[in-house]
Amino acid sequence: MRVLVLSSGGIDSSTALAMAVSKFGNENVIALSVSYGQKHLKELEASEAVAKHYNVEHLSTDLTKIFEYSDSSLLKHSTEEIPKTSYEEQINETKGEKPVSTYVPFRNGILLSVAAGIALSKECDVIYYGIHKDDAAGSAYPDCSVEFNDAMGRAIYEGSGKQLKIEAPFVKMNKAEIVKKGLELGVPYELTWSCYEGGDKPCGVCGTCRDRARAFKENGVVDLLADD
Repeated sequence: MRVLVLSSGGIDSSTALAMAVSKFGNENVIALSVSYGQKHLKELEASEAVAKHYNVEHLSTDLTKIFEYSDSSLLKHSTEEIPKTSYEEQINETKGEKPVSTYVPFRNGILLSVAAGIALSKECDVIYYGIHKDDAAGSAYPDCSVEFNDAMGRAIYEGSGKQLKIEAPFVKMNKAEIVKKGLELGVPYELTWSCYEGGDKPCGVCGTCRDRARAFKENGVVDLLADD
């Protein structure tokens, strides 16, 4: 079994990578990172560092052009500021009727489609990616839902001639549960990057920084990256 892992360098995908290595061996795992026009390169650097830690093949591709028309606040060409509030506050503002401003239109669908082409070319059998239920809550990121995953799974399986499957091991888990699993696997979370900003240290106030801090707190451990 050969596995391609979509790797953003964050907690979720790095834990998925660790799971794949633990289950199939690093010689059977490929990490794929994607540049899509995000405001900084920190997460791509983190993805490379985590792949190096696990001694897996690391591929990268650039899809920036695809998202040039999006006004997502996560993208470097956007004039919108990244919100400094929790996801709960952001969802309350939208009343759960539309995605949050850091949602990049159909990003996971596009990334999975590109990953499928690469996975088939590299003779992989499955794609792992790290979506989880916190991100799907309140339609914040609709391409992180169970329904989305099931639909994409069917499309990729059929579209690949039934050669390729996708697995989202955390689709029904929250971030604290992911961190718990990662701690059991010894994931080097100090190498990962979650913050939407690209500073020397995490900003600590964007939605993903807040989620990360809560996940570590609920597991009763110190986040070495934040504590550095």
